[in-house]
Amino acid sequence: MNKPHTLTAFDEELEQIRLAVLTMGGQVEQAILLSARALEQRDEDLAGEVVRGDLAIDEAEHDINTKVVRLLALRQPQAEDLRVVVAVMKMAGELERIGDYAKNMAKRVPVLTAGPVIEGAAGALRRQARLVGQMLKDMLDALARLDAALARDVVARDVEVDDMTNALFREFITHMMEDPRNITTSLHYLFIAKNLERMGDLVTHGAEHVIFVAEGRLAEPRTKGHSTATIAVPES
Repeated sequence: MNKPHTLTAFDEELEQIRLAVLTMGGQVEQAILLSARALEQRDEDLAGEVVRGDLAIDEAEHDINTKVVRLLALRQPQAEDLRVVVAVMKMAGELERIGDYAKNMAKRVPVLTAGPVIEGAAGALRRQARLVGQMLKDMLDALARLDAALARDVVARDVEVDDMTNALFREFITHMMEDPRNITTSLHYLFIAKNLERMGDLVTHGAEHVIFVAEGRLAEPRTKGHSTATIAVPES
């Protein structure tokens, strides 16, 4: 049997890595949505599934990195090919971090289940999680098709996530000021909202990698929403 042409072998290995990233991204998207559902439904069993499932996401990243190192060592890609390899490796790391944030959300469910109910809070966070999850799905679709236009649309939507975070911060601070018994629960919700904002940032970075791969140039500077650092404490 003849040995495959080096370029063909490279393309096949790179495609395997890209498919592995897409599969990993699907796992992360599921973790986001399930952890948000567990939060809203106060479902500790579902939260436990998300926490345990994070191990598979970590293993997926390790497998992708191993494949990337092997590809770099054996094929020594250059120029455009190297750009693709580096981009998918960075995306795998960002997906792993998003998975960690989803796991962190799930880990807070038992504490929040034992605390007071803040009407509408978990539902609002689930809506924020759905937005991030849809951004992630679209980012993965953009990667699959190398669709720079869709990737730019994902980048633009990050402002919505920032704005939702700011609105939730104001809401939870108000709950803490109105009733000290809400402080612990509200603080957990604040951390979750901030984690979801970071997930949106990481998804946006992934979309920027897609633009870089598709067009060979860095994405334009993106617009960010107002930082939570600028939020003033409401007057009592």
